[in-house]
Amino acid sequence: MQESRTLELWVGLFVLAGIAALFALAMKVSNIAVFQSNSGYDVIARFQNIGGLTEQAPVTLAGVQVGRVKSIELDNSTFQAKVVLSINGQYDDLPQDTSASILTAGLLGEQYVSLEPGGMDQKLKNGDEIMLTQSAMILEKLISQYLYQSASKK
Repeated sequence: MQESRTLELWVGLFVLAGIAALFALAMKVSNIAVFQSNSGYDVIARFQNIGGLTEQAPVTLAGVQVGRVKSIELDNSTFQAKVVLSINGQYDDLPQDTSASILTAGLLGEQYVSLEPGGMDQKLKNGDEIMLTQSAMILEKLISQYLYQSASKK
């Protein structure tokens, strides 16, 4: 009788550990940062087309994640996408002429914002705007342009 109770206790603990592992995996995959610190600063970048960029998408510099996309909205005056980038506080020395590009991780992977630092002495501050931006490359547009050019050559 005692052995049966001990076995049930171990099975219960094993199931509980499995559920906790699945929960941690789900949080990792969904890019939800529960323990994310709010220290840092926000900068704005405007793009003609953001493609499939979403909120909480990574912001990288030289392949290293330095922040996340905080919000995306349409600017009604310029009809451009206004993307607010939340940069971690430890990267507070980015030059003001830093450029931002929307890239894709792999052929059909998720989209993210990549930063390229410039050479100015002035640094980006909270609320500054990145002036040099490159919109996302839309695969459907590239394919249609190629097909159109191929058809016009014949």
